[in-house]
Amino acid sequence: MKRILLKLSGEALAGDKHHGFDEPTVTEVAKQVKQLVDSGVQVGIVIGGGNFWRGRTSETIDRTKADQIGMLATVMNCIYVSEIFRSVGMMTAVLTPFECGNMTKLFSKDRANKYFQHNMVVFFAGGTGHPYFSTDTATTLRAIEIEADGIYLAKAIDGVYDSDPKTNPNAKKYDEVSIQEVIDKKLAVVDLTASVMCMENQMPMYVFGLNEENSIVNAVNGTFNGTMVTVD
Repeated sequence: MKRILLKLSGEALAGDKHHGFDEPTVTEVAKQVKQLVDSGVQVGIVIGGGNFWRGRTSETIDRTKADQIGMLATVMNCIYVSEIFRSVGMMTAVLTPFECGNMTKLFSKDRANKYFQHNMVVFFAGGTGHPYFSTDTATTLRAIEIEADGIYLAKAIDGVYDSDPKTNPNAKKYDEVSIQEVIDKKLAVVDLTASVMCMENQMPMYVFGLNEENSIVNAVNGTFNGTMVTVD
């Protein structure tokens, strides 16, 4: 892999606290990403906002406003995680689809490519910049725009199952599944919009558990026990 898009679950970064940040967890992620960067892999990152905000569960706030809060949650996540990355010796940049004063830079493909050429880890914060689109969709969009070789989904769960393993102890885990089957069976990998974008643009996904030892490095090197979502 020359260039990847890593999607980090906000909830997974919160660790056992399930809210905010668990710094040892984030530091471990940073050390793994540094191994990849040192080996020549270009890494873009999208982070969900679930450790701070899940606006769709609110029945009292306008959906557009709720999604805007969620976008800002991802900006906070990216600024925090990028600083942890810097503390272990990496250069980073945070790009957003809207102006955030001097805290981030405005996203463009040219700017992202420039940062990649300087061996920087590029964080894509703020989702797509529009309501009604999830960070799943933002992940797929950015991966396609930067011409990533694949999307790596680091989740609190260790792969794709035919049903929710939290509620069904007999849920079956897939080692490999096609994006068409994901869409047809409505498997909870990414949302439908993101799934269709992956199918139309031939963007493979690799789903694995963040909390497993050396999980990110193993996933990129192909020696992981998660689920590969194929697009052929």
